[in-house]
Amino acid sequence: MIPTHSHPRHLLLGVTGGIAAYKTAELVRLLVKQGHSVQVVMTEAATHFITPTTLQALSGNPVFVDSWDQRIANGMPHIELSRKADAILVAPASADFIAKLAHGFANDLLSTLCLARECPLLVAPAMNRQMWENPATQRNIEQLQQDGITTLGPDSGEQACGEVGQGRMLEPTDLMEALNSFFTPKLLAGKKLLITAGATLEKLDPVRGITNLSSGKMGYALAQSAMHMGAEVTLIYGHASAARPTTSRAYFASSANEMYQTVMQHIADQDIFIAVAAVADYRPEMSSEQKIKKSEESLTVRLIKNKDILADVASLPNPPYCVGFAAETEQVLDYARQKRLAKRIPMIVANHASTAMGSEQNSVTIIDAGGEHALGTDDKINIAFKLLTHLKSQFD
Repeated sequence: MIPTHSHPRHLLLGVTGGIAAYKTAELVRLLVKQGHSVQVVMTEAATHFITPTTLQALSGNPVFVDSWDQRIANGMPHIELSRKADAILVAPASADFIAKLAHGFANDLLSTLCLARECPLLVAPAMNRQMWENPATQRNIEQLQQDGITTLGPDSGEQACGEVGQGRMLEPTDLMEALNSFFTPKLLAGKKLLITAGATLEKLDPVRGITNLSSGKMGYALAQSAMHMGAEVTLIYGHASAARPTTSRAYFASSANEMYQTVMQHIADQDIFIAVAAVADYRPEMSSEQKIKKSEESLTVRLIKNKDILADVASLPNPPYCVGFAAETEQVLDYARQKRLAKRIPMIVANHASTAMGSEQNSVTIIDAGGEHALGTDDKINIAFKLLTHLKSQFD
């Protein structure tokens, strides 16, 4: 069975004193929504910024603050709570708490938990820019990294004090992304992937064009998963409604010809090319420089064929491993098999256009030299992970 992108985990979320503690409410909500179990442990200072009641309501679990909490039967919450966790995330991690971790202090429940843990520890720093830039803080961060503790951020921007600079805690969605990446096996470490995503637009005039219903979600999910799996990802994207993930490099290409040129400029030295973008097969022979007025009862537009990006990449003297997508409305597998042979590519992914375009889910079948492999119906991020895991097997 091919594993999914992520599975529910038990996370211990540590909250320390700082204005960024208000963001933990949204972080807890997102973690629970993704299916994770969240146990919140707060420092006493954190309770001045957000209440335990709030985080208990959002997590569905009791919140712990006191080292002597009698709700733990054996009187050792620092042992019991950490042993159940797949990971501990401290967000926000104040300058004071980072100093505690760096020097092994254990004078409250959260610091004792972190010292007694047997699971990974991640910290999301949050503090004023001068505190972050202070040599003592930088030494402490370096010590944490040497001790194998993962630091997430901080970000740069406007701070609660009104100043601007480095020290902001990452946003909850960014922390979710970082956690997903942390738990994803780095199966593609050392590999370079070029992925196309989204739809192209072939202009009729300055305000009209020929395009399609691709949302970009499948291509973006593949780019996101490949990054999580340790690959170096170059994303060439067209028009899309989905939020674009952070990748090693990203280039916008509006038309099929622009996408063709951009791909060819960056295809050298790539290990894998995944053509997910819904590229227009045809473009108008002529594009008007001015808006076409509605004057006649009918308008004739002559279309000419665009270059085939995937086929041309596959025919290069030393091509990368090429993966195509076949979004069909009928005879899906038959047409996908024909497309794979016609383009001379080792792998193609077949899906039904009516259920794939714009949807959060997809149902695909991989066709390669080894046969046909149905991945079933799943969220596109999980489909992407399954697909990339199968793709990795081709290099083993």
